[in-house]
Amino acid sequence: MTVTQVRTEPTSRGEQVGAAQSAAPTPRRRPSHRARSALVAWAFVAPVVVYLALFYAFPLIRNIELSVRDYTVRSFIDGTAPFVGIDNYLAVFRDATFGPALLNTAAFTVLSIVFQFAIGLALAVFFFRRFPLSATLRALFLVPWLLPLLVSASTWSWMLNSESGVVNAFLEAVGAGQINWLTSPQFSLISVLIANIWIGVPFNLVILYSGLQSIPEEVYEAASLDGANGWQKFWRITFPLLRPVAAITLLLGLVYTLKVFDIIWIMTRGGPAESSTTFAIWSYRLGFGSTLPDFSPAAAVGNLLIVLAFVFGLLYIRMQRRLDPS
Repeated sequence: MTVTQVRTEPTSRGEQVGAAQSAAPTPRRRPSHRARSALVAWAFVAPVVVYLALFYAFPLIRNIELSVRDYTVRSFIDGTAPFVGIDNYLAVFRDATFGPALLNTAAFTVLSIVFQFAIGLALAVFFFRRFPLSATLRALFLVPWLLPLLVSASTWSWMLNSESGVVNAFLEAVGAGQINWLTSPQFSLISVLIANIWIGVPFNLVILYSGLQSIPEEVYEAASLDGANGWQKFWRITFPLLRPVAAITLLLGLVYTLKVFDIIWIMTRGGPAESSTTFAIWSYRLGFGSTLPDFSPAAAVGNLLIVLAFVFGLLYIRMQRRLDPS
């Protein structure tokens, strides 16, 4: 054996093992349990994120971009609208329609929510007594909510028609005289209010009735043993325990009512003399209701509605934190 051959051979068993390990392929590491859980979670969340980005975030960003530029029909197509900042918002605030539209929006929203909630709560408490045919009657009350808004608004337009409506026919039968429900500035907003309240009561009934079912019967039994009457049970037990459900019902009703367009447009088109024009109607008129649409002011009015809904949403979150400090 030569000296060169002795030097090239491994001198120990450890060196032989190390050489064999270095020659073997390195196995790939499998992802940890935490990493796999994160991938599964993102796989479930991804469709929701994509949906929100496409149908909520992008339209909102686009609407903001419309409101800070001066868009015309031509610039809307070729994308050459100049940047004007808050000029469109200032023009909206200075417009003569802003004041009546703001008052109409506030009156329409507040009165609708108050009457829808009050009537819905009264009906929920009434049907909670579980008398015969209560389920059937409760199902019939859902009909206004299930009908398309086009059908409901058209029906109310026919009923409140000044010449051939059944409401005026009834008023004449009792000697009260006719009322121009849809063509009078004094009654146009009341007309759309009646229709919107009629449509929104079933929603409040369903949500509040579900909230009543979550209240334990033992609480009412204990109150009866203590000598509480029906009115005391309602104010001391039902209403306080129903407060979280009532809060979300009012918030959803507020959001739905702020954006009501179909009923008002079909019944009065915002008239006469802007007497039933709300922000939703005004925004549509600016953007699509004329031969020369003003896309940028229409987007600005729409953003005002978004800001109002956002503010009330923050108020709801703050109220919920006060009710549930944990």
